[in-house]
Amino acid sequence: MLVTTKELLEHAQQNKYAVGAFNVNNMEIVQAIIEAAEETQSPVILQASQGGLKYAGVEYIAGLGKIAAQNASVPVAIHLDHGTDFEQIMQCIRHGFTSVMIDASKYPLDENIAMTKKVIEVAHSVGVSVEAELGKIGGTEDDITVSDRDATFTDPEEAKRFVEETGVDSLAIAIGTAHGPYKGEPKLDFDRLETIRKTIDTCIVLHGSSGVPEEALRKAISMGVSKINIDTDVRMAFAKGVKALLDEKPSEYDPRKILGPAKEEMKRAIKEKMEIFGSVGKAWK
Repeated sequence: MLVTTKELLEHAQQNKYAVGAFNVNNMEIVQAIIEAAEETQSPVILQASQGGLKYAGVEYIAGLGKIAAQNASVPVAIHLDHGTDFEQIMQCIRHGFTSVMIDASKYPLDENIAMTKKVIEVAHSVGVSVEAELGKIGGTEDDITVSDRDATFTDPEEAKRFVEETGVDSLAIAIGTAHGPYKGEPKLDFDRLETIRKTIDTCIVLHGSSGVPEEALRKAISMGVSKINIDTDVRMAFAKGVKALLDEKPSEYDPRKILGPAKEEMKRAIKEKMEIFGSVGKAWK
């Protein structure tokens, strides 16, 4: 069933769990996500990054997502992750994405607000949810890089003003996570998260969550995070499955036999996250 992220996240926020948003690049990843969601009866978000769109194309990503959602027995949203270009965001909406992110976090606050409002004006008029970002999340995701030096945490007062002036559906905040593999263990600023949660009612999103310890994720969810983005952990599971198969059968050349084990590894990793997020069994709640 195809739904918006607003529908999913508002229920998650009210019931103290988080919905997993998993990045997609090809058919096997989409299948792994949907099969994991079906088997755990979890609501789920299929999301495409800049790299995913460049690799597969918006038509393929949208087509795969819509077919998967329409045939799924659980609620599924299709989301653009880190949209930076207005025209690309509009293209995703035209192709059936039910949710888009406008990431103008690199700009001054006033400009971020103005760009976000422009996207919301169009998206909300056709029933599409909008996510924005305030503060910069360190690390690299596809074509977007933020150095440790430039990564800044979200200011609670700025978050209050941002939400009031834009009416955004969900807000990605920076509290210590980073995109890509971590060097050491991430330290999340839970005091900042608590203050932001008390300051705004909008659904809160945590990016760069692959590699964050289970206890930290559970604590963040208990404090009000309702959407958690996962990409690197799924990619690593994919690579693990391919390597294991080729180590065992180095002469194998059938892509179906190579990608099948990769899909199973991804599915295992995704189901583990859904357990941690508390979304298991919440599909029809």
